[in-house]
Amino acid sequence: MFTDFFYLLRLRGLRVSMQEWNTLLQGLEMGLHRSSLTGFYQLARAVLVHTEADFDKFDQVFLEYFRDVTTFDELPAELEDWLSTPIDPVEYDPALLTNQGLDIDEIRRMFEERMKEQHERHDGGTHWVGTGGASPFGNSGYYPGGIRVGGTGRNRSALQVAGERHFRDFRDDTVLDVRQFQMAFRRLRQFSAREDGPKDELQLEDTIKETGDNAGRLKLVFGRPRRNTVKLLMLFDSGGSMWEFTKLCASLFQAVSRESKFKDLQTYYFHNCFYDDLYTKPSCLHADSVSTEWVLSQLGQDYKVIVVGDASMAPYELLRPGGCSDYYTYNKEPGIDWIEKFTHRYDRMIWLNPLPRDNWDYGYGSETIRIIKARVPMYRLTLEGLQEGLKALIAAR
Repeated sequence: MFTDFFYLLRLRGLRVSMQEWNTLLQGLEMGLHRSSLTGFYQLARAVLVHTEADFDKFDQVFLEYFRDVTTFDELPAELEDWLSTPIDPVEYDPALLTNQGLDIDEIRRMFEERMKEQHERHDGGTHWVGTGGASPFGNSGYYPGGIRVGGTGRNRSALQVAGERHFRDFRDDTVLDVRQFQMAFRRLRQFSAREDGPKDELQLEDTIKETGDNAGRLKLVFGRPRRNTVKLLMLFDSGGSMWEFTKLCASLFQAVSRESKFKDLQTYYFHNCFYDDLYTKPSCLHADSVSTEWVLSQLGQDYKVIVVGDASMAPYELLRPGGCSDYYTYNKEPGIDWIEKFTHRYDRMIWLNPLPRDNWDYGYGSETIRIIKARVPMYRLTLEGLQEGLKALIAAR
């Protein structure tokens, strides 16, 4: 049952195992889907999706697979007219509102029979196609698990829910906002060293685990506070092809500035690549310049370095002395030499690129992206890419 749906989920990147699929089939046999597509949507998402980051992917696959599900929209004009103007629902004895054990196939068969026999409007009843009643067919009524025909249902369908894509912001491959940046950077705190002294800081995750292992009886776990040891150097590409990512970079800068989990944070700007000078402001004016050699000498090897830029430029701007054509400053050393100086100085260095990955291999800038990527680990500027990059920053060498 729905085997193609299983393979489509796997094809679109959702990690659905055979055990989870069998669990879904068992749920269908038990009637947990309430004989409706909406119920199937809710049951399948609950069983098959591991994390809220995949909810949006699931919704898109669900839409793709079930978009052409047959609906009863080929109706006579007269029937459409009265179904579009429903009466107020009539109160019914709850005993009349049970599903009566009918499955969806039987309800479909009954509906086809009613359509052949019915020739006039019916409202508030329990048998014909109509509105405001307890019939299995129609709209604005009470019957659970029936077929909605025309009008607007009291509950949204699964395709409507999936189409609204409420979980778009939970995806782990979407571009980030300030809050998401902050949450990602806070993960660096777990790599700070523990202070000497009393264990007086509650360890929430360990407390939850120990309480669970202790049959639910609360068991508090305390540890020593972390001593903030993270030093971070951020280098932002500014201007030119990065203009379209100005808002994104501003969000990243705000998040880093608001985050207080760093022992030291240094921020500088460059255009296309870092050359003889870096800049203290994104305008990259000469009055705001500082010697790149001075930055290297002042910031020790224990700094972690994050470069943010599209790495896209004319090859000569990266490979020859003279530097960037957009800025009227002659640089004695080519940008590639400065990149290598940074990689020799700092072994914890990553490059975050806001361009889609397809642009890394084709089109303008792909040659310089390839050259830089061979020297500095490069990650896409998404939640998933940032998480991978932060892991690389703290991985054992």
